[in-house]
Amino acid sequence: MFENRINRSESTSLFEEAKEYFPGGVNSPVRAFKSVSGPPLFIKKGDGCRMVDEDDNSYIDFCCSWGPLILGHNNEKVRDFVIETVHNGTSFGTPSRLGNMLGKLIVDNNRFIEKVRFVSSGTEAVMSAIRLARGVTGKTKVIKFEGCYHGHVDSLLVKAGSGLATFGVSTSAGIPESFAKETLVIPLDDREALKQVLENHADETACIIVEPVPANNGLLIQDKAFLECLRLHCSKHNVLLIFDEVISGFRVGFEGAAGYYGIQPDIITYGKIIGGGMPVGAYGGSKEIMSHIAPEGPVYQAGTLSANPVAMSAGYAALQQLAVDGFYSEMEEKTQWFAKSIEDYANDKGWEMSVPTIGSIFWICFSNDRITQSSQIDSASMEKFKVLHHELLQRGVYLGPSGYEVGFVSAAHTKKDLEEALIAIKASMDVVFA
Repeated sequence: MFENRINRSESTSLFEEAKEYFPGGVNSPVRAFKSVSGPPLFIKKGDGCRMVDEDDNSYIDFCCSWGPLILGHNNEKVRDFVIETVHNGTSFGTPSRLGNMLGKLIVDNNRFIEKVRFVSSGTEAVMSAIRLARGVTGKTKVIKFEGCYHGHVDSLLVKAGSGLATFGVSTSAGIPESFAKETLVIPLDDREALKQVLENHADETACIIVEPVPANNGLLIQDKAFLECLRLHCSKHNVLLIFDEVISGFRVGFEGAAGYYGIQPDIITYGKIIGGGMPVGAYGGSKEIMSHIAPEGPVYQAGTLSANPVAMSAGYAALQQLAVDGFYSEMEEKTQWFAKSIEDYANDKGWEMSVPTIGSIFWICFSNDRITQSSQIDSASMEKFKVLHHELLQRGVYLGPSGYEVGFVSAAHTKKDLEEALIAIKASMDVVFA
């Protein structure tokens, strides 16, 4: 069905070899290209907004390592500070000055957190935040929303059962039913469901967790009023509010979605950008809440590589650049122009297609309707994305290999780069809608 006009022989060979070592040939499922065409690309280097695969094909990259690379690939300041740090060693299992530096940079520039704890991934940050919420409140249940993804935490890897507000049903083998039953799943942007579940379960609910910018199942931009409603109900019912900002943190602003919307969560989780391309996660909150974490309090959490000096150096070098005045306004303006250029072309042709954006995040959606719930996404539209993804690869543009995933613009994408990408996108859209 799909004609490959670029050479992918080396990636194909490497993928066949990888299947001998790794389940499905990959170390994270979506990388296997199951939702798009051909073998996954094996990338050997990246620089700026471009990356090069093992067959020497070059691509303008809008996946950006699934979000962390807001400065683009191989950022000079990040790279140089990492190399300088590595000269002194890679891991000590002790506190380091670099951890203090990154912690201070974050806390001093974020009104919404007073203390932070570093971990090694977004999933670990969420897992720890849930445990903290349970420890603080003495309650066990968690409320999450259909269409929000919070990493592969057992009790959160669930979907809704039947009914308006239901106990979770596991979406993965290996998760005991009893774990899933500790999670209540309701639709996004459904205040009646929220009210009902809290009326019935507030006395046993430790927290509500939400992606304030849901960006793992399409880009489901919520009204500020809904997020304010969550804050109001959490305060009323003595339930903690967790903002999962693994994607939106340092992406829509230095203070993330909490700052973007002006809403104070009780706990915020971070990942991706906070590590500057290295594996880092974090969770933070008020001094009072964070004092429950060991060694100050009874909520245990530890990690051999937490606040690893190399990772701290990458995060510090990256976040210093993000803290410069005008960084985020420039990124948002550039992204909106890019998205509008795609939409204008689709509108002129009369095609069902939109590109919602927030900050420097965008999503190619094969609908003109505003989508705020995952149930509104037409699964049949993923066939269009499959064609689009293939055609873009042939023209040197890389999107994440799933139509449910969002795209990212980086500081390294120049106007010229975006114009080049637009030519490829428009030509590819012509094929999709032919």
